[in-house]
Amino acid sequence: MGPWELLLVGLVILLGLCGVLVPGVPGSWLVWSAVLWWALKDPQPVAWWVLVGSTVALFLSQVVRWALPPRRLRESGATPRMAVYAGAGALLGFFLLPVVGAIPGFMGGVYLCERLRLGRHGEARAALRTAMRSGGSSVLAELFTCLLIMGAWLGAVLWG
Repeated sequence: MGPWELLLVGLVILLGLCGVLVPGVPGSWLVWSAVLWWALKDPQPVAWWVLVGSTVALFLSQVVRWALPPRRLRESGATPRMAVYAGAGALLGFFLLPVVGAIPGFMGGVYLCERLRLGRHGEARAALRTAMRSGGSSVLAELFTCLLIMGAWLGAVLWG
């Protein structure tokens, strides 16, 4: 697979990551379809293992999401700005503190957004708690899975 095709696969994965944060957009399916496209165009064992792993991870993510409370983020006061802060925090955390940093990064992004909006620590912490209970944990589970898949794909492309 050429560098331009790899760049396109990476862009589709990034679009899928953004889609996880937007209601109604099938972000996880975009990430999975990009990995499928890569595996079909570059049929090496590592590509197929990444595809199988991503399929299993997304299936487990869907099972976890069904067990978590339904998404009612709009009712809790979540805004598109909060989604941007949470997504940027998760992405930064994923790379700064490899893999596990996505979780505190996501929550830190939500907290920062609420702190800037509300101005006080106690109110921002309460808003973070409300957002996580209203479906933020579901979004975090799906985003974390997609970040894992992106990391596996990136690792396979760079070192495979």
